Amino acid sequence: MPVHPAVMRATISAQGVLLAADLPLLALQRQAGGDLDAPLAVPQLAAVARLASRLGIAISRPVVAASDQGDIEMWVRAKPEGEAVQLSVIEWNERPLPAPAMENGSRESDIAALAGGWTWQIDTLLRFQIVMAEEDAGATLPESPPPPGSRFSAYFQLQGDEEGDMAMLRGFAQRRAFRNQQAVLVSDPERRYSLAGFPLFDLAGQLLGYRGKATPVDEAAARAPDPQSTFAYPGEFGRRLDRSLRQPLGRIIANADTISAQLKGPLRADYAGYASDIAAAGRHLMALVDDLADLQAIDRPDFTVTAEEIDLADLGRRAAGLLNVKAIDGHISIFPPDISERAPATGEFRRVLQILVNLVGNAVRYSPEGGQVRIATEMQGRLASVTVVDQGPGVADGDRERIFDKFERLGRDDAAGSGLGLYISRRLARAMGGDIRVGGNAGEGARFVLTLPARG
Repeated sequence: MPVHPAVMRATISAQGVLLAADLPLLALQRQAGGDLDAPLAVPQLAAVARLASRLGIAISRPVVAASDQGDIEMWVRAKPEGEAVQLSVIEWNERPLPAPAMENGSRESDIAALAGGWTWQIDTLLRFQIVMAEEDAGATLPESPPPPGSRFSAYFQLQGDEEGDMAMLRGFAQRRAFRNQQAVLVSDPERRYSLAGFPLFDLAGQLLGYRGKATPVDEAAARAPDPQSTFAYPGEFGRRLDRSLRQPLGRIIANADTISAQLKGPLRADYAGYASDIAAAGRHLMALVDDLADLQAIDRPDFTVTAEEIDLADLGRRAAGLLNVKAIDGHISIFPPDISERAPATGEFRRVLQILVNLVGNAVRYSPEGGQVRIATEMQGRLASVTVVDQGPGVADGDRERIFDKFERLGRDDAAGSGLGLYISRRLARAMGGDIRVGGNAGEGARFVLTLPARG
């Protein structure tokens, strides 16, 4: 594999023409059918450059581009300078194309369909559509079957194999059949099942969901499970998720964005809409993957955080910067703490930023068009606090504790969010010696307050 410079640069005109580029970027441009003094032909890079030019601000994005040898994962920074945009690539990871799969997909689907147990079907948002027992097969439903419309993750908790891999998640990422996925009931972890399933497609090839079987596992084996076969250590779990889900999802999102933006020519409006839906579903699944990894980590009894010297005001400004583009798209203004403001505290930098991105992201999501989100800090004796205030519908008094429950979405049926963000955020805050509480009057916006131990 060739050695590339630590930072690679390119200059793009306001019209999207590649004016200058370091050799690796120029080679990628030529593979895509372009050259110098021609339109930038790598659609993912062109999209980042256009967004920076349109907004007039510097932005950073992960990008996955396809080359002749495989995928190239990059971290790209685009900064408008006069009439041009300067691109800087600070990471360049080449991943060769995987060897073609030898397994017959139809055969795997047939095997999954013939598995014993009761039948389930879910849509692309992982919600149950069908739950039934086939009497001819001698299968019976559990005493408390999942109701249609409920979330798969609220009923089943998946378990990793000896290497921390999960057959169902890998199958979802590859849109293929899976089998031998071990799971326990969320309501009764002593009840174990083996899951098998296969994808359902419409006539246009669009994924509709999955149908499969849930087979009870022998109770004697359930009472004495092998801990190595049912629990994935966080480091290994993250590595397996990256291989099985994050990488293919990143490629799906990048390709769908390219099709949706019609960067390689005009496309029928309905096809462009399909691609946009695929990209949105991919981002939703990527967020679910991240939440799942966090959930596996924080629910361990030995989960710990690092005590570091942090500044809540600085972290509030960082969170605002990360979500500024999303807010601008929704015509929402974010007001972060003043640059001179400080709120010294003790906590883990990465985890506190994760909490604030979640709180500010929720505030942006729930704020009306033209609304405002304010981030303020305060020192109160031995506590430092940061408050995120929005102008959305607020949270009713009776829901202010329930909103922090696992998988709780307060009756929402849209695709946004997994119902895990606030649960994870509060668990992290309490692990750092702090807490999160919610205030504000219903109908007048929500007020989320993160407190942490103050640093003298």
